[in-house]
Amino acid sequence: MTTVAHPAPAAPSSAVSRPSPGARLVSGTVTSMLRVLLNYRHSPGLLAASLGVPVVMVVVFGYVFGSAMQVPGGGDYREFLMPGLFAMVATNGIMPTMVGAARDVGRGVTDRLRSMPVSRTGLLLGQTLADLLVSVVVLALLALVGLAAGWRARHGVADALGAFALLLLFRFVMTWVGTLLGLAVGKEEAAGQLSVVVFPLAMVTNAYVPTGGMPGWLRAVADWNPISSVVQACRELFGNPSAPGGAWPMQHALLASLLWSAVLLALCGPLAVRKFATQGR
Repeated sequence: MTTVAHPAPAAPSSAVSRPSPGARLVSGTVTSMLRVLLNYRHSPGLLAASLGVPVVMVVVFGYVFGSAMQVPGGGDYREFLMPGLFAMVATNGIMPTMVGAARDVGRGVTDRLRSMPVSRTGLLLGQTLADLLVSVVVLALLALVGLAAGWRARHGVADALGAFALLLLFRFVMTWVGTLLGLAVGKEEAAGQLSVVVFPLAMVTNAYVPTGGMPGWLRAVADWNPISSVVQACRELFGNPSAPGGAWPMQHALLASLLWSAVLLALCGPLAVRKFATQGR
């Protein structure tokens, strides 16, 4: 008797077609990036505002308020100011990201994104990377406006590139902070109101004025503010006038900036991904 060999049953199609974790991460990142960038394309006013605000900031702070400002130890106030404005661009990643994340939750967009066969981390990472691309354009425009106003990077190209890399790192971190806050709030109106609370955090810094003239308790808050560390580090890298003060973050500004960025990213990144994955459950 001849035995007929039967072929082994084929593997389920779902097991064959299931993408790897790496492919899901890449797919989610690209999909999310395109979604955010297309939003800028269809909302030219949003992009125009992002590009126009730096110009207004230089004019208002550099020429209107700057005429009454003096930098301790001498130096041009506009050179003192520009690293602070760069840091404000990096810090402002919190507010639009927070409002956008809360809006997506309220409109059900988060639920639809979560149903896609892509990485949750990739979806959030794509949003932050898209924001980073826009930030590169905004920082470049602000640098050009600053150069026209008399600002210079006096320590050479390498240190200047290091300063801009630090600014982009901090912007990346701030978008994760904003994403976590927006997902936690879950309502666009509440996120908009929370932005008013976040705003003073950016003002109690050394970005616009030296902290030496502040009351002791307020100066301590400003000197230990992560934004102040970034501002001071950029002033040192650019070779611009500064008034560092005696607090540890001001004396070791670059190290403090990197430590703050690492701590905030380690806390807010995983929490944002977890909140995104469990939102509404």
